[in-house]
Amino acid sequence: QVQLVESGGGLVQPGGSLRLSCAASGSINAMGWYRQAPGKQRELVASISSGVGTYYVDSVKGRFTISRDSAKNTLYLQMNSLKPEDTAVYYCHMFFPAAWGQGTQVTVSS
Repeated sequence: QVQLVESGGGLVQPGGSLRLSCAASGSINAMGWYRQAPGKQRELVASISSGVGTYYVDSVKGRFTISRDSAKNTLYLQMNSLKPEDTAVYYCHMFFPAAWGQGTQVTVSS
């Protein structure tokens, strides 16, 4: 089973930036970033795959960029112009075989 380890979360002021990383113990393919805010359901934020390309939920379009480095087995999420409503635990996900990271907290607050 592939192990996924996220890093890069933290506290940032509104308008700031963060880059999340997800290091995989094996080869990566179709991957995604999800987030879950307190009291809310987990939602797909962005995904990337060779066949489909990239997907972004409307609320992050133009601000977030998903990318991957297959040579390093690492997935990234560049988050710019962060807003308080982006505050959540962010999870890395591999679609097949299914695997989840442990999550990393992102807090956007002044």
